[in-house]
Amino acid sequence: MLTVTGTIAIPDAELVERFMRADGPGGQHVNRTESAVELRFDVAGSPSLPDDVRQRLLARRDRRMTDAGVLVIQARRFRDQARNRDDARDRLVAIILEGTRVEKKRLATRPTRASKERRLAGKAQRGQTKRTRSRDWSRE
Repeated sequence: MLTVTGTIAIPDAELVERFMRADGPGGQHVNRTESAVELRFDVAGSPSLPDDVRQRLLARRDRRMTDAGVLVIQARRFRDQARNRDDARDRLVAIILEGTRVEKKRLATRPTRASKERRLAGKAQRGQTKRTRSRDWSRE
């Protein structure tokens, strides 16, 4: 059981782990052991996720999410399988936690009079600086 929050827990039966050979340092050992982990979690079909969290996760533009709504996490940071497995599960928890946060709606506001005046004063100053750089061709 993978506990995300007090109300969200994902049973191990919903997680699909595949072990494969990792690239990187390790000498011949890396060619013999399957230490990398690929963790798959079906976000679209999971009964463990609340509907609002599921919708937020599916709406994210994430390259790890397939078209079918399956989240694929690859962990190959460490040399041993157990640490990579824990790393993949921790990353899954972090992604689901991001889905539990509700973004605040932005309230449309108008610029204040003072901010408009500051912006225009800055533009005028910049224009003056550029005018002083140019050469006056009418005098030559």
